[in-house]
Amino acid sequence: MSELVLPQGACLTGELEIKRSRFVAEVSRIDSPEQARERIGARRSQFPDARHHCTGFVVSIRGSSPVLHSSDDGEPSGTAGRPILDTLVGMGLTDAVAIVSRYFGGTLLGTGGLVRAYSGAVRQTLEGAELLTREVVPVWSAILPHKDAGRYISELGNTGFDGTPEYLAEGVRLDIPTAHGQKLTTLLAQLSGGTIRPDASGEAAHERPWGGISNGIAVKNLKL
Repeated sequence: MSELVLPQGACLTGELEIKRSRFVAEVSRIDSPEQARERIGARRSQFPDARHHCTGFVVSIRGSSPVLHSSDDGEPSGTAGRPILDTLVGMGLTDAVAIVSRYFGGTLLGTGGLVRAYSGAVRQTLEGAELLTREVVPVWSAILPHKDAGRYISELGNTGFDGTPEYLAEGVRLDIPTAHGQKLTTLLAQLSGGTIRPDASGEAAHERPWGGISNGIAVKNLKL
């Protein structure tokens, strides 16, 4: 099963103003609930004078249900944190935290206005964001001879098989995460005259470009 994520290290910011209230948003890639809470703590320190820091995050757990969390941080129940979280989930994102800091402008927005403001701040911040797809795929390992390893790795990379080399006394061990094991096996056989055959050695999460966000919707193959 594939998941949509922001690139590693992504930290997107945006701002929405409604009736003089400022909604300053940040959406970041995270890898754990602890990292999400660190981002929230850092945001509070960055904007200590904001009245509210409303949040939502979703973190995937392999083999289990994702961790979902939201906080209204003093806003009326259900008007801030849940709309923020629903926006992330509605776009299909995981491993992301959204924080919206509000500076009150003196005019009450009402329940519906707050929901629209908080979700809108997150959508605006994510507009045009690059997305990756993450899949758990088999890892295929092969030992390449030292004298040909550079050429093999280059040829494999040109065909979309990117791996992690480890230089050992007996050769260069190459671990390649891919769902296309048969194609990899055929290519290595062609390159080596049939002397190298990869073996399945486990599983790994593999990320690759997928698309982006346009008009609040995750779109595959979006040209950014």
